[in-house]
Amino acid sequence: MHKYGLIGKTLNHSFSKAFFTKYFEENNIDAAYLNFELPEINKIEEVFHLENLKGLNVTIPYKEQIIPFLDELSIEANSIGAVNVVQFSNGKEIGHNTDAFGFHQMIKPFLTNKHERALILGTGGASKAIKYVFKSLGVDIITISRTPKGPKEFSYEDINEHMLNACKVVVNCTPIGTFPNVEESVVFPFEFLTEEHLVIDLIYNPAETLFLRKSKENNATILNGESMLKHQALKAWEIWNSENE
Repeated sequence: MHKYGLIGKTLNHSFSKAFFTKYFEENNIDAAYLNFELPEINKIEEVFHLENLKGLNVTIPYKEQIIPFLDELSIEANSIGAVNVVQFSNGKEIGHNTDAFGFHQMIKPFLTNKHERALILGTGGASKAIKYVFKSLGVDIITISRTPKGPKEFSYEDINEHMLNACKVVVNCTPIGTFPNVEESVVFPFEFLTEEHLVIDLIYNPAETLFLRKSKENNATILNGESMLKHQALKAWEIWNSENE
C-alpha cells in the first residue's frame, strides 16, 4: 500500500488527513495518509526512509525549514522560498509549492479592479506563497509583521485608516485564531473596513475565525482558507502521481 503524509509540529486538527482519507475511499485508491508530528525538522530524515512513502505535505512551522533537507526545488518553490509538498522522484526529494496555486484558484472569482493593493498579515511560509500570487497578478503588497524590516513592512500598530483605504484586500497568514484558540485575533482596526474590502483568513478551523467575524461585522466580504486547501491538495496529488503512474 502506498503511503502519503503530512509533517508539522501539531497536527491534531489537520485538514490533509481527513481530506485525503476521504478522497482515497471515494476513488477506490489503495493508499493511506499519515500524520507525522515532528518536534524538530531534523527528524524528517527518518520519515524520508519509510517504506512505500510516495509523497508528503508540509505545514507550520516547517515550510521554510525543510528546504535544506531536499535535493531539488521546483521553479515556484525556489521563487517563493517555501515548500508545502515533497515529491519522491528517481531517488530524490523534490520540494514544490502548491499553496500559490491553491490561493490563486480561491481568489480568482473575488478579485475586482478595486483590489490594486493587498495587506498581508504575517511573514511565514504561507505569506510567501500569497505574496508570490499577488505579484504575479500585479497587485501591490504591504506586509505587516511583529518585527518589520524594509520599506514596505509595518507593525500591527501601524495599520490605520489611510492604509486600509489603499488596501482593499487583507490576508491573515498567521495561525492566530486557529482552534482551540478561537477567541484570539491579530491586532487590527476593524472599524476602518468597508463593503469594498475582501478579507481572507487562511485558517479553516474554525470556519469563521474571530478575525473574519469582526471583519464581517464591518461589512467586508470574508473568505476562509478551506477552498485554497482543497485546490492545493489536489495539485499535490497530481504532482505525486506524475511520478507514480
